[in-house]
Amino acid sequence: MDNNINRHIETLIERYPTLAVCKDDIQAVYTILCEAYTKGRKLLVCGNGGSASDCEHIVGELMKEFKLKREVYKEQAATMKQIDETLGSVLANHLQGALPAITLTSHSSLTTAFMNDSQPELVFAQQVNGYGKAGDVLLGISTSGNSKNVLYAAVTAKAKGLKVIGLTGQQESRLKSLADVCIQVPETETYKIQELHLPVYHCLCMMLEEHFFKR
Repeated sequence: MDNNINRHIETLIERYPTLAVCKDDIQAVYTILCEAYTKGRKLLVCGNGGSASDCEHIVGELMKEFKLKREVYKEQAATMKQIDETLGSVLANHLQGALPAITLTSHSSLTTAFMNDSQPELVFAQQVNGYGKAGDVLLGISTSGNSKNVLYAAVTAKAKGLKVIGLTGQQESRLKSLADVCIQVPETETYKIQELHLPVYHCLCMMLEEHFFKR
């Protein structure tokens, strides 16, 4: 890994020394995401409760500027201006580069309809079945690692050729057994696990942003 990218992990561990045990897995997750985005793939994210909020947070950091400016490419800006000079100029000046990510927690009409008509625990799996393509990545966030709707999504993802990443607490779990890589933060209480999940995914988002948008 590039030393300029790796320094984000070193800074993370300086601030949160207990996360040193997660270093190799964080690096591995970064590699999976970087390879997927390089190939034009996308990230799907799912979780429950506080982890659902984390899903929204992650998508927000990836789909717009986090710390760096993300100007659209000159070719894209020129094309938009050719289509419409006035509208295109506004778009060229204000659109931001994005790393495509979709949270599976926010589509209320779809999810409530599916839960009403079918098996509620398959709600994330249904969305993976619809959105997921081979080469995409599914990130499942579960403090226990045993949330059934996340597990069903993971099985569906693997069957469709997606990479699966887990973000859990330190206990062994079914999600870890399904995931290509699982970051297990060293806590067992839900709120303490969630407190460590945030700096981990912030670190990943910063590394990805630097790789794809640093000029």
